[in-house]
Amino acid sequence: MATRLLALLLLLAPPVWGAEVAGVKLDDQAQVAGTELVLNGAGLRKRIVFKVYAIGLYLPRKTSSALEAASMPGPKRIEIHMLRDVGAEQFTEALADGIRANHTEAEAKALEPRVKQLADTMAQMKEAKDGSTIRMDSSGGAMQLAVDGKPAGAPIPGDDFFGALLRIWLGDKPVQDDLKKALLGAAQ
Repeated sequence: MATRLLALLLLLAPPVWGAEVAGVKLDDQAQVAGTELVLNGAGLRKRIVFKVYAIGLYLPRKTSSALEAASMPGPKRIEIHMLRDVGAEQFTEALADGIRANHTEAEAKALEPRVKQLADTMAQMKEAKDGSTIRMDSSGGAMQLAVDGKPAGAPIPGDDFFGALLRIWLGDKPVQDDLKKALLGAAQ
């Protein structure tokens, strides 16, 4: 009897969310390449007064250090929930700007072919639509883009590329200071 009651209570219990940002609920865990990841932090990307996307950062273990998050070995995930329509060209240009802002000119130049590969994949979508989910999963050797749970494009090689993407939000010149803090576990 006690076992049935416990099972019933577990079924009726609400799901455990790691965070809620602008009405978007992010799971407290994710799995990438067979590794269980935890939600390190989540926040809201704003542009002037507009809410652009909610974003969550999943890592093998929590950290409040941007350097540790970017260099942590193993699988990782960036999960973006779009809160407005953004053209693919505008979306990828914003990513490229973030990479250029957080890398030397030579480093940014070396990343250009992979940024172009990402841009080409996004261009096939035409638009990052309000309500869509964009996941960037690093398996430790390549980054796979997925849109609404479906893989998009070929994996982009190099753990350094995923680290470069992370620097957009966690670098010395993050796209938004309070978002950096939120992704590192500080309340936003």
